[in-house]
Amino acid sequence: MVRDRSAALSRDTCEGATERGDRFGRWVGLFWSCIWLFWLVPAFVQAWQHRDEASAWLGAAAVLCFIVLHVVHFATNSASFGPDGPPILTTSGNLLRYAGLVLLAVVACWTLGQSASATVAFVGIVAMWTFRVPIAVGVALLTGAIYIFASTHIPGWTTDTGTLVGLGFGCIAVGFGRLASQRQEALQRSRLENADLRVREERNRMARDLHDILGHSLTVITVKAELASRLIDVDLDRARSELADLERLSRAALGDVRRAVEGYREISLSGELTRAREALSSAGIHSDLPSSVEEVPEDLSEMFAWAVREGVTNVIRHSSATRCVIRVGAQSVQISDDGRGPAAVATSGNGLRGLRERAAAAGAVLITRSLQPHGFELAVATPERADQLPVLTSSAS
Repeated sequence: MVRDRSAALSRDTCEGATERGDRFGRWVGLFWSCIWLFWLVPAFVQAWQHRDEASAWLGAAAVLCFIVLHVVHFATNSASFGPDGPPILTTSGNLLRYAGLVLLAVVACWTLGQSASATVAFVGIVAMWTFRVPIAVGVALLTGAIYIFASTHIPGWTTDTGTLVGLGFGCIAVGFGRLASQRQEALQRSRLENADLRVREERNRMARDLHDILGHSLTVITVKAELASRLIDVDLDRARSELADLERLSRAALGDVRRAVEGYREISLSGELTRAREALSSAGIHSDLPSSVEEVPEDLSEMFAWAVREGVTNVIRHSSATRCVIRVGAQSVQISDDGRGPAAVATSGNGLRGLRERAAAAGAVLITRSLQPHGFELAVATPERADQLPVLTSSAS
């Protein structure tokens, strides 16, 4: 639960950072989209110089409306600076706004002349955050071509490379800014996805641990409860002993669950072998267990303990066996019985699936095989040792 809360906190932190980054990026983008509007100052100067003409006032109004629509259009399309960008002409409103900018640029240039030609450059630059890149580049090139034609064919206009340079550098700057913003937001989303993965992994760990802990404990408790019920009219002292064991096992199971929820639960191989001996005895199954586990490496000890817990649980719950043998070595642990064989074991169940995941994490493999003339064996071994085990049915991760 501690790690679960940490992962959730990490995810919430990433989400908050993403939202703050989005707001900051939009304000920065809005600032840079507005600061270049000073290029339109000459248009207002031209209108003031001819303020006695109605066309000058019309041109000034067109430029002012162009500025307002430019800002509104950027604010609406700020999502284009995200990792996916907007589809081409996402809505009719998007198309109408861009068409309005084109129309206002035409009116401004028609009434104020070349002094309002910066609106043409803005039309090309705005395309870079309105459409997808191939379309935007085409629109920018077309805008430049139209300006070159106008400057060479409209009376009173002169060749002006400054506007073309501004158009080119503006498109490049906006294009790279859009790309950088997309990568930054993609990085933020990747962090969110990683945080979600950590949360899911922690939940899977919790589900696996609780299954392993409760599955074994409840199986033993059930066996002892059945035994106590049979003995209560035959051997009262033995029945009381079994009931006392029930209380002890239930308290131990509760402690295991609490430690698992807190994320600090550890199990030991020697402890699991002791539990296995008691559980098998209670179920009336003769056990043959090792007396020492000193040769088991520390990095495999916990893995082998989980294997013993899952294997013994399956023997008691499914096998109808009369004998269970556990062999522990430096590279493997084997749990075998003389029961009904693989048909009695849910080899694709949650228990073996969780054990397979644990084995893979420890660099080991999970192996199952049938025994002759009948029986079943579960083994967890290092890859080197696994190659030496005769396997009829195997599951390796």
